[in-house]
Amino acid sequence: MAHSERRGARWNGPLAAVCVALAVCLLLTGGIVYTVGRISTAMDGWEGPSGLADGGIATPPAADLTGPPARAEVNTEDGPREEPKAGGGGAGDAGSGADERQSPGAGVLRPTAAWLDEVSEATRIPRRALEGYASAQLAMAERQPSCQLSWPTLAGIGYVESRHGTYAGGEIGPDGTTTVDIIGIPLNGDNNTRAIADTDGGELDGDERWDRAVGPMQFIPRTWDRWGAALEGGTPDPHDIDDAALSAARYLCAQGRDLTVAADWESAILEYNSSTEYVNDVLAYAHAYADAT
Repeated sequence: MAHSERRGARWNGPLAAVCVALAVCLLLTGGIVYTVGRISTAMDGWEGPSGLADGGIATPPAADLTGPPARAEVNTEDGPREEPKAGGGGAGDAGSGADERQSPGAGVLRPTAAWLDEVSEATRIPRRALEGYASAQLAMAERQPSCQLSWPTLAGIGYVESRHGTYAGGEIGPDGTTTVDIIGIPLNGDNNTRAIADTDGGELDGDERWDRAVGPMQFIPRTWDRWGAALEGGTPDPHDIDDAALSAARYLCAQGRDLTVAADWESAILEYNSSTEYVNDVLAYAHAYADAT
């Protein structure tokens, strides 16, 4: 830390100007460093994406869509495999308790690198985000096959909620965690939000007065507490796309839904966000991503 020392009552004018300029530069630099730091603090004015902004892929008119996209398969390192029969046991089954958050296990399948490269290029979904969505589909195919969740649905939600983890100016890193924490506006009843008083002491969202949506899939703390699950064990992290996508999948698949059925799919998305506009946006992007492959 630099400082200047005043001698007597005299002050050198040019030197003062230089010092002031340096101070301003340091303040600006500090502000920039803080802005791009780990926590996103400029989110108080953020209401989340709305409408069908350019996602880098053509989206069909929502009015032309009547149901979820056809199930999109994922290629895995294990190659072709028999789909589990409906009704198989596991933490994601509809009858499991909210606190049963076992991970899918160490042997959970991941999509192949070739599949990720091909589908990411076709859909323009960031590769690491796509891996999270596809891994959640594979996990749920084992844990709750009757739901028939498909990755384009999660990708549609991920785009509308956070532009696949990029909305706050960061991205999803190689480890699956966003480089900038995405924290939504306070849910205080303003900005068309429902008032939700703090439920976690600010542990997830840093707000001890109101809850805020957190992470690339935008979970509010009390919903995360119920559905949060780690893809590969450990403590679930809402800022990790693997955990967030799996948790979103479990939430969507609740109540015995079959997401290939239009009524169940719409019910699931409305549960995620009770807005017809939101349903239409997610539907359009889900179809676009499925059609692109």
